[in-house]
Amino acid sequence: MAKVVDRIHAQTGRPAFICDYSPPRSGRSEDVPAPPESADFISAAYNPGRAVRMNPVATAVVLRDRYGADAVFTLATRDMNRLALESLLLGAQALGLENVVVVAGDSFGNRDTASPVYDYRPTELIAAVASLNAGSDHRGSSLRSPTDFCIGATVDLGRGIDSEAMLAVRKVAAGAHFLITQPIFDPADVGGFVDAYATSHGAALSVPVFYGVGLMEPDGVSFANVPQWVTDDLAAGRSGVDIGLQVWDSLRGAGATDCYLVPPIRRSGARNYDDACKFLDMALDWPAAD
Repeated sequence: MAKVVDRIHAQTGRPAFICDYSPPRSGRSEDVPAPPESADFISAAYNPGRAVRMNPVATAVVLRDRYGADAVFTLATRDMNRLALESLLLGAQALGLENVVVVAGDSFGNRDTASPVYDYRPTELIAAVASLNAGSDHRGSSLRSPTDFCIGATVDLGRGIDSEAMLAVRKVAAGAHFLITQPIFDPADVGGFVDAYATSHGAALSVPVFYGVGLMEPDGVSFANVPQWVTDDLAAGRSGVDIGLQVWDSLRGAGATDCYLVPPIRRSGARNYDDACKFLDMALDWPAAD
């Protein structure tokens, strides 16, 4: 396996792609569908839609062992206390996983019967993973062997670029090695985020950012703010892959170098990985950006 920061554009001269992936609602490894093989990394999400799904650590191991994928697992602060989270991280290390993305987790709705925990905030969990990398747990006790995780953090520019830039500064200071954004459609958000980060931090952004590209279907689901032109083009019969390629091209023109790809999400919760494969095959054939 490889670490995310070893595959980024700054290291290889070509864009790196992380593809979002939903674990199955099953405990059988044979129910883990094949991921897009052209992606540099497959990121196993944490219970998307608040549904009971295969643990992302287990999913990442199956993706690696069954399909040869370089896998990332997502870890949420919502459902486990500090002891459980740090023990799970040690288990992931023992299984040979190297990349983790820290998130808060979707908020529970009124119909949910589970109770959130939030013993850590995401920034605090990032710092805790960094401490495990340094050989110390949340009590300050020394581990027999430190972990060696490459730590990812998320930002949602749709919530406000300035506030998300300040949050990103705190996450990087806590120990994040790379950032992932939710899908964006406006190329101005790329420069806006970089500038806002530099203003908030007093120095330039020093970690790679994987800018989100969300592939859409006419009756699909998106958790990003989808502009009207995308909805209109889909309704007129234009493919979501073609729209996604246009968006990625515009983001590259604005300075984006690495991509977080979100395959189409259907209302049933199923993912259209075929479209993700089509997008990746075409995007990887493009010449390097000037």
